[in-house]
Amino acid sequence: VRQAKWVVRSIEQRRSTLLECAQCILDVQEAFFRKGAGYLRPMTLADVAGKLGVHESTVSRAVKDKYIQCAMGVYPLSYFFSRGLGGQEREGASPEAAKALLKRLVAEEDPQKPLSDQKLCLLMEQEGCLLSRRTVAKYRDELGIPNAAGRRTYSDK
Repeated sequence: VRQAKWVVRSIEQRRSTLLECAQCILDVQEAFFRKGAGYLRPMTLADVAGKLGVHESTVSRAVKDKYIQCAMGVYPLSYFFSRGLGGQEREGASPEAAKALLKRLVAEEDPQKPLSDQKLCLLMEQEGCLLSRRTVAKYRDELGIPNAAGRRTYSDK
């Protein structure tokens, strides 16, 4: 009976920890759930652990292989943990927010004169997202966006 009670108590504690972690993620990432990927804020395991009063490894184990379903799809809970980009003026700039901005800039460009990585870098800086040209190129590759030459279209005129 004692072992059965211990198992029940352990399961309840695990459920409670997972629920608290998920609630904390929802609180911090509310803008993401309301507006989309461009609004994902930097958040670390240490941030959540500090708010919950548990060790980082507890948060890590709680979110491992767990998923959350929302209007934009199904995401692993670990998706919401990222470090901030250094030197950001924008509150809550994360790599995902930078990628969303990059995607938007490429979508808005003139297809006959696509922007180079350096020009994209400068435009992103004007929007408060400070990245090196190499990082812009890396994110562009990760998003499957070709370089400027690969994006250029020629008119039939």
